[in-house]
Amino acid sequence: MIRQVGDDLNYRLRHLHEHLLEQVPDVDRIACALYEPSDDMLKTFVHSTRQGGAIKGYEFRLSESESLSGLAASRKARILDEIADVVDPANPHSEWLLKEGYRSSFTLPLYERDEFIGFLFYDSLKPGAFSKKVQRSLEVYNALITLTIANELNLVHSITTSAQIAREFANLRDFESGNHLERMAHYSRLIARELAPRHGLSDEYIEHLYLFAPLHDIGKIGIPDSVLLKPGGLNAEERALMNTHVQKGIDVLERMIGEFGLDALPDSQMMRNVVAGHHECLDGSGYPNGLKASEIALEARIIAVADILDALTSHRPYKEPWPVEAAVSELERLVDTGKLDGDCVQALKRHLQEVSTIRDRFKDS
Repeated sequence: MIRQVGDDLNYRLRHLHEHLLEQVPDVDRIACALYEPSDDMLKTFVHSTRQGGAIKGYEFRLSESESLSGLAASRKARILDEIADVVDPANPHSEWLLKEGYRSSFTLPLYERDEFIGFLFYDSLKPGAFSKKVQRSLEVYNALITLTIANELNLVHSITTSAQIAREFANLRDFESGNHLERMAHYSRLIARELAPRHGLSDEYIEHLYLFAPLHDIGKIGIPDSVLLKPGGLNAEERALMNTHVQKGIDVLERMIGEFGLDALPDSQMMRNVVAGHHECLDGSGYPNGLKASEIALEARIIAVADILDALTSHRPYKEPWPVEAAVSELERLVDTGKLDGDCVQALKRHLQEVSTIRDRFKDS
């Protein structure tokens, strides 16, 4: 089993699945979908699939599924002995289940501290695979998988919440409002989802990038207001000071990782890449390390494009917001000059309406 940045939970789930198969050989797939309460969205997250193709990059509103909404509310598990008899083939997920030949399933709502966080799905190629005996055998694995997922999410939320508190404590008053961070996160996820097939990105990678995107400029808490809030252009000395926010961000992040004991967090490297690399340029003209092309982590290249897009399409004291189409044209110009990743920009260009929807939904007040 090969691991990569942003793919550790998938690795651990596959490992647990291997052990489970020794007791319950008919469980052909285990998957977890995460719930995002802010937009009522269920999103594919991690999976272990023994054969066939896995469903990836799929999301839908929980309220649009009466059956799953009922499970989330009741906290009860659901057994389907013959999937084809009860699912709606017009639903993309159901269509996929039928196409892959899954016959029976066991669905369990996941809760952490009384908060609904998603669903755990077990699927089998055999009908009626989830007898009472099998369900009892799964109880230990249900607990282990839930604990594994919840622990990772809690670690992630610990550091992102700490970053938010640090920003508020420092009374950071630059343009990076909470809405900016929301837009950044959503733009980053949009780009990553589009790049997933070409770069082999897992849903876990995409979700972690979404969660870590707001950390990108945490180092600005160490920049004086006289520079951070200056309405006009910066002189050379001020620009040099502003550029130190990347190293300051790395220092803040490393301290939080150390104090919270998060060195063991498997995706801490993605956090580091987001903070350290989002001002690097493909031609080596960026900072702080002058990295080039593939030396820059993909997650940092994604964040760079999302950050510039939001800067262009947002109001500033010295400019009006650009239309989305004009902003993407400017991003393409920066690709041509060797600054930005062209794949990331084209990913946005293919989803202009979704970019506009994100911008409008999270407008600054």
